[in-house]
Amino acid sequence: QVQLVESGGGLVQPGGSLRLACAASGIPFSIYTMGWFRQAPGKQRELVARITSGYSTNYADSVKGRFTISRTNAKNTVYLQMNSLKPEDTAVYYCNAVSLVGSGFWGQGTQVTVSL
Repeated sequence: QVQLVESGGGLVQPGGSLRLACAASGIPFSIYTMGWFRQAPGKQRELVARITSGYSTNYADSVKGRFTISRTNAKNTVYLQMNSLKPEDTAVYYCNAVSLVGSGFWGQGTQVTVSL
């Protein structure tokens, strides 16, 4: 059974930082591309950042220079370090895993709220 379990969300003031983590089980984690997506109320889910099995990364333009995605294969965990948070970063953040053949899995999501 595949499980992706996110943690680290919460309420933070503008300019603050949060670190999200996603622990995976039931998949050969090291060969999966891992990603973070987010969905704000009334908006479509969008890609935030992605990291391949070869550690290549890409980011949404809106988070470049502020967010960093990383992975620790020994712990089957992917992270999203979020700095200089803005109110527009408020959303539910979802972990995603995609295999080489395109099969994908989602976590349950974690709420991030940026507000005074």
